[in-house]
Amino acid sequence: MEIDGFHVDRVPELKTPILIAGFDGWGNAMDVSTETVLFFINECNARSFARLDPDQFYRYDASRPVVNIEAGIMKHFLPPSGIFYAAATPPRSNDLVLLRAEEPNLNWNRFASGLMSLCRSLSVSTVITLGSMYDSVLPSDRIISGIASQTEHFEELSLRGMVPISYQGPSAVHSLIHVEAKKAGISSISLWCHCPYYLQGTTHYGILSNLARLLSSICLVDIDTSQIDERWDRLDTQIRQLIEESPELQKMISDIRKEKVRGSWASLERSGANQKVIDIRDFLDT
Repeated sequence: MEIDGFHVDRVPELKTPILIAGFDGWGNAMDVSTETVLFFINECNARSFARLDPDQFYRYDASRPVVNIEAGIMKHFLPPSGIFYAAATPPRSNDLVLLRAEEPNLNWNRFASGLMSLCRSLSVSTVITLGSMYDSVLPSDRIISGIASQTEHFEELSLRGMVPISYQGPSAVHSLIHVEAKKAGISSISLWCHCPYYLQGTTHYGILSNLARLLSSICLVDIDTSQIDERWDRLDTQIRQLIEESPELQKMISDIRKEKVRGSWASLERSGANQKVIDIRDFLDT
């Protein structure tokens, strides 16, 4: 199979697969997007079958390659990348195509067009992109907003608590993927998780677990979130202790809670710009 910018090592045989894509970068607050995809890769024993050509889609001065040098000898040179995985699932479930990638810096149209070509060749029924943003929310909140191209998907997700997105402003590659999916006649969904802007520097396993369960219900795939739930329990305990020791954080959270009680969450400043940001890696036990 020849797709410009895509190296396809093999073509997996899949039944009505759903593509789930998570990108590192601008839309990956608290690692929720990429770590959710990694969770499904591990949980479903997915195998890689294709990868992006980094020279086609990445600026190395913006997404720096990573090197491993030992005792003056170059061992590895790893450019930014994106890898596709495939997972077969039980008979009544949808098989999965999983993309874990850094968000492309270049040639978005070529990337989205190639992605749709790959989807058509694999008979992908639905494309789901995952994102996460910093927002004025509580650490315990599990807010997921989104869009869906099909009415039945939108209604189903709304029943499961998804908040419809209303937004104007800078976009991620997710938006172009959904534009191209519509042109290709492929159903598409975009899900965005809302993370507390004042706590950065770790993975929010609580939101990750909630998103994973939502995806499992869409794909009809059984998953076990017990390990990430345990990680969240430990992290949540440390976050609570950090808040107890910080009057400034207590005030921020109190203000957010008051706004929620007044029902004005939707009007809160999304980015948390000019607000206090704490890298909680400086405080958490390792």
